[in-house]
Amino acid sequence: VQLQASGGGLVQPGGSLRLSCAASTLGYGIGWFRQAPGKQRAWVACATSDGGRIYYADSVKGRFSISRDNAKNTVYLQLNSLKPEDTAVYYCAADRQQCRTVSLTQGRHDGMDYWGKGTQVTVSS
Repeated sequence: VQLQASGGGLVQPGGSLRLSCAASTLGYGIGWFRQAPGKQRAWVACATSDGGRIYYADSVKGRFSISRDNAKNTVYLQLNSLKPEDTAVYYCAADRQQCRTVSLTQGRHDGMDYWGKGTQVTVSS
């Protein structure tokens, strides 16, 4: 499975961005993760292959929204009310187990099978 994240950029605090993750195939849960400078990678959100189950890390609930368009093999991550601490490289990953590990462990373990290259999001005035 090949994954390509895009849509990152520089945005002011309070602004919004929409990230995209283009996948080469369907049938996988897709998770979003981020890694800030000097920090460990952290789970952000995950959606099952049919979009029927969606999970979020507590740190982004109410601000970020994950959705998928299977006709385009693409999963989106809408980032709203951005804060400087949201600055990170954002990655998408594919999971055969449909987000089972991230949802059960609240992201302490990712369980992902394939990873894409990241896209940089910088929140700064």
